[in-house]
Amino acid sequence: MDEYYNHPGGKFRRMGPEHCSERELLAIIFNTGTKKHSAEAIAQMLLDKFGGLNNIMGHKLSELMEIEGIGAVKATQVAAFFELTKRVIRHLETE
Repeated sequence: MDEYYNHPGGKFRRMGPEHCSERELLAIIFNTGTKKHSAEAIAQMLLDKFGGLNNIMGHKLSELMEIEGIGAVKATQVAAFFELTKRVIRHLETE
């Protein structure tokens, strides 16, 4: 049962999204890490490489995949997250 709560998704469920860092939210999107790096560690490497969440959007999948632990699937997850974000913003702007 502890494993269920002792990770970013558990924190999200226990405390709410406002209590999660960008690293933790990205780790939730990634869902899993690798043998070498946890999902949180991969998320931190991504944030470090691009200087924060706001600077990740618009980069090519191949640029995201330069980070150890990010392959095609995780790069696609990040790109899909940003595409959804753009669509929500566009929708809100037209209301």
